[in-house]
Amino acid sequence: MQINDTVIDDTFAEAFPMKATRLVITAHTPAWAQHAAQSLTGFATSVIGCGCEAGIERVLTADETPDGRPGIAVLMFAVSTKELAKQVERRVGQCVLTCPTTAVYSGIDPATSRAPLSDNAPIGRSLRFFGDGWQISKMIGETRYWRVPVMDGEFVCQESAVTVKAVGGGNLLFLARDTDSALHVAETAVAAMRRLPNVIAPFPGGVVRSGSKVGSKYAAVPASTNDAFCPTLIGLSRKSELDADVGCVLEIVIDGLTDSDVGAAMTAGIAAAVELGRAAGVLRISAGNYGGKLGPYHFHLHRLAADVTGRRA
Repeated sequence: MQINDTVIDDTFAEAFPMKATRLVITAHTPAWAQHAAQSLTGFATSVIGCGCEAGIERVLTADETPDGRPGIAVLMFAVSTKELAKQVERRVGQCVLTCPTTAVYSGIDPATSRAPLSDNAPIGRSLRFFGDGWQISKMIGETRYWRVPVMDGEFVCQESAVTVKAVGGGNLLFLARDTDSALHVAETAVAAMRRLPNVIAPFPGGVVRSGSKVGSKYAAVPASTNDAFCPTLIGLSRKSELDADVGCVLEIVIDGLTDSDVGAAMTAGIAAAVELGRAAGVLRISAGNYGGKLGPYHFHLHRLAADVTGRRA
């Protein structure tokens, strides 16, 4: 399949089940909400080494937050409910409780969530003990909040965060003529994805250059460089899927609250890439999978690209 002279590989991205939550961080000013959100989502690119995958979903206006202040919505993903709860407690405790003027709330409404619900992750239930006995709770409706005295006033946080069953590992590979072309298409695709709700691209700038495969020639290494897509290994690796025209490959990994959210983000990324087309150096679009053995969610590029073709028509 070709769109705007860019080849779409007949392959699929393979994703797997995760657990996720949305946190709403508010503060006295947008800048301080941003500081807390950036700190909380730092070092959260991959569950392999970071414990969770997290990112800023979007900026919230004052009329979109529980306390009427500027806010940021962040999404966090982990492989289990237990690990997600641990990451929420640690990151909120170290990065939001410590940040001037902030408060934190659960951002998923159980009544309207399209994703299946999971066990809640404690926030105030754990962090209230920092108040050393001076903390107090407040029930509003059926929701409990905690007020913890701190040096700038109070840290307000919800008792717990709603968590859901989610999907991680959707991905796109952009095979480009050179570094400038690859960066441009990746940045354009990430910008398109970030306009959608319920998804994040957790790597730096939303983009990863160190795509990996399962296994290694070294027994102690569980994953290693994806030599099939390394331009410097053309003619050296028997697994290479590149030709001499490809000078750079970049990947976007997508986590979403549902498989539909991940598919929508991948479709948006494909649409943005083929709009640039071969004239802009976008030679091929591919995806990474493990033969269907890693996860039950398979996002076939030709099916997603068919939607793009229909929109362009």
